[in-house]
Amino acid sequence: MVAGGRIPRTILSNLLSRVTTGSLSSSTSSSSSSSSSFGPPSILISRRGIASKLYVAGLSFYTTEKALSDVFSQFGQVVEATVMMDKVSSRSKGFGFVTFASEIEAEKAINEMDQKPLHGRVIHVELAKPRRPYSSAPIARGPPEPPTDVQ
Repeated sequence: MVAGGRIPRTILSNLLSRVTTGSLSSSTSSSSSSSSSFGPPSILISRRGIASKLYVAGLSFYTTEKALSDVFSQFGQVVEATVMMDKVSSRSKGFGFVTFASEIEAEKAINEMDQKPLHGRVIHVELAKPRRPYSSAPIARGPPEPPTDVQ
């Protein structure tokens, strides 16, 4: 680890490439007994496609990722909980995502937590939709090119 607890990008990308190819041996990470030799469970679950990601809207600006994970963990195994933050103000954007290990747990969380109060605000919980790719329309930058006469 480097100062600040961050892993340099080259080491992280090397580790992730080993995880995705399955070439990571158990001897490289003996200090972590909770995760297998193939990396954190979130990587494996998302690659297998069995995880269910929920979109949670209407979060309080004071809701943390740990608090979100703790609240939703009563419905099953929470693989990941993320609160989206504004880059400029470092403040919550008021929504986040919770990933469950199974679809049954996710459905249970939707049924129990949708339209319920959390930290003083009513939240809305639904299945997360996949990201839409950006449109392929060109982005205008500057004035248009002057017309050229072809004869």
